[in-house]
Parts: sequence; C-alpha cells; structure tokens
Amino acid sequence: MSRRTTTSRTRPARRQTTARVITELSGPAICAVTGLMVVAIRNAGSGAGAAWGGFAALFVAGVPMAYIAKGVKDGKWSDHHVTERAHRAIPLLIALGSVASCAALLAAVDAPRELTALILAMLAGLAVVLAVTHWWKVSIHTAVAGGLLATLVVLFGSWALLGIPVLAAIAWSRTVLDAHTWPQVLTGSLLGALAAASVFPPLR
Repeated sequence: MSRRTTTSRTRPARRQTTARVITELSGPAICAVTGLMVVAIRNAGSGAGAAWGGFAALFVAGVPMAYIAKGVKDGKWSDHHVTERAHRAIPLLIALGSVASCAALLAAVDAPRELTALILAMLAGLAVVLAVTHWWKVSIHTAVAGGLLATLVVLFGSWALLGIPVLAAIAWSRTVLDAHTWPQVLTGSLLGALAAASVFPPLR
C-alpha cells in the first residue's frame, strides 16, 4: 500500500473524529448551561451566580437530558442526539415544559431579571425549533449555539462576534457526521440567533 493511499484513508477518519469531538463539546445542553452561567455570574457575583445558574441548569439541561438518556436506555431512540426527526417531538416537548417551569419559578422567587430573560429566550427558541421539526430536521446544535452567540453579542458587544468561527465549526461537524445538511444547520443558527435577539434584549 502506498503512502498516498494510506494518507487518503486517514484524512476522512480524522475529519470524522474531529467532527465527533466538536459535536459532543458543543451539545445543546453544554451551550445552554454556558449561557446560564455567564448571565448568572454576571448578575449575582461568583457564588450566588453559580447557585442561580445551577438551579436553572437543572431544568434547562438536567431534566431534558435525563429524559433522553432514559429513552436511549429503553430503546426509544438510538442515541442522545435523537437522530431521527420523527422521534424529536416528545423530547422537545419535555424540554419546553421544563424550561417553562424554570421561567415561572425564577419569576416567582425574583431571580436576576437577565437570567429570567435568558430562560424566556431559550423557551422561544425551543418553541420555534419544535414547530419547524414537525416538517424538517433543523439542527438543534446550531440553534442553541446561535442563540448563545446572539446572547453574548447583546451582553458584550461586537467582540462576541469572534465566536462566529466556533459556530461555523459546530455547523461543519454536524454536516460531516451526516446528521444534517448545510441548509439545516444554517437555518438552525438563524432561528436560534433570531429568537435570542428578539426576546432577550427587551426583557433583560
């Protein structure tokens, strides 16, 4: 076997490995929790902020991921990304209900306004993704990442746009793994960013 042949076979394998790593590190739960912690710490100081963010993370990431993990264990879906579009409605509804409950609880206990605004922005993004998913397999990875990027731009200004290459890498990873097409990842990015940019600024 020639060196050229070996190299040509190694490159696709490396692309797949890189894409998998990026996909796992940028999962919707991870991006959502990142946004929560940034906003919580920004508003309440490191100690209290972490507590507020942790409380919200239980509803935003913990409950939905626990439900998905149980579904994978029970054989309802093949993996924690819920690859089949037809299987995504129920997990998204569970996430929607959990995030809505979180928003209500935060409002009731007078949590930092910016944190509640972020939860409501996430709720709006989930509702849009759920609606689109009924007909089309839009990327949840890029929707949540796009929402996070838009939130960071609102909070920190144009410097946050340096995160665009990260969003592009996430989109690339989903296409390399054949989880989505480029229109699906681009649409996800736009939907997530628009939901965050429309809901978060006026409510914060």
